[in-house]
Amino acid sequence: MSDRIAIVGDGQMGLVLAEQLAFTGHRVRIWGPFPESLAALETSRRSPRLPGLVLPESIEIEPDPARILDGAEAAISAIPVQFLRSVWTRIPTTDVPLVSVSKGIETTTLERPLEILAELRGPVPAAVLSGPTIASELARHRPAAMVAAGTEATWTEAVQAMFLAPWMRVYTSVDPIGVEIAGAAKNVIALAAGILDGLEAGYNAKSALLARGLAEIARLGAAHGARPETFSGVAGVGDLATTCFCPEGRNRTCGEAIGRGVPLQRHLRETDSVVEGVETARAIRRLAGDRGVEMPIVEAVHAVLFEGQAPQDALAELMQRAVGSELA
Repeated sequence: MSDRIAIVGDGQMGLVLAEQLAFTGHRVRIWGPFPESLAALETSRRSPRLPGLVLPESIEIEPDPARILDGAEAAISAIPVQFLRSVWTRIPTTDVPLVSVSKGIETTTLERPLEILAELRGPVPAAVLSGPTIASELARHRPAAMVAAGTEATWTEAVQAMFLAPWMRVYTSVDPIGVEIAGAAKNVIALAAGILDGLEAGYNAKSALLARGLAEIARLGAAHGARPETFSGVAGVGDLATTCFCPEGRNRTCGEAIGRGVPLQRHLRETDSVVEGVETARAIRRLAGDRGVEMPIVEAVHAVLFEGQAPQDALAELMQRAVGSELA
């Protein structure tokens, strides 16, 4: 297979997927919204955030957003959710099928990435590709699994075939809503997991948080019509576990800094990556409120991030909540 694939976004996930696609024989072209980053990438074929990854010379670096989709048979959207609209409005509308790897909820509209792209690009085939995928591990070709979810079986199966690699398994799903909600909400739970790390609360606490966080995510998904089994799969508990426990996870790392007393805005200034879970915490809290879904962990994270509550006080309040049936 040697389709020409365009990747919109030159962040970590965009780059590791570009390298993977080139490795498996696809013709790949990348564009990103920052000209200076593209120029450095063209010269060095490296990213300072992914030591060891060298892009093959076969991968084209395209400086012009008007040309990124020329001749493309698929376009990968690897742009943080809060910037999807501003970036994709720079790219001419075409009928090129889409694959989204963004994880989050837009704070202004409470829309998922596929919903945003549908508004901007029209009724083209589209799928979400998600799962437990730490970019630095993918760059080293360590084993991983993802799920491609969409409502058009032909395109979903094409995405599955596109991303298969010796180190990558890809499953299919007919539940893009559940996959996108899981991918967004797990970042908020990962912030909470990091806060526990910063407080040195221990593995018992973090494992309990993961279990109860997954229950919150599943409740939110059910309220939006998602399939329950999605949350016990690769895009659900799989992605959540990786994000909560991996030392390299941006959201977990941000939470750990906060748990140790570092102010949120200071940490965001000092990091070189978008911490998607911060803005997503606002959006998930509003989504839950709109649907009447109880999400106490999300409420606690929101209180710590935006309402000035001390992390240890938020943890104490969670531990003092009334107990009941686990399945309630």
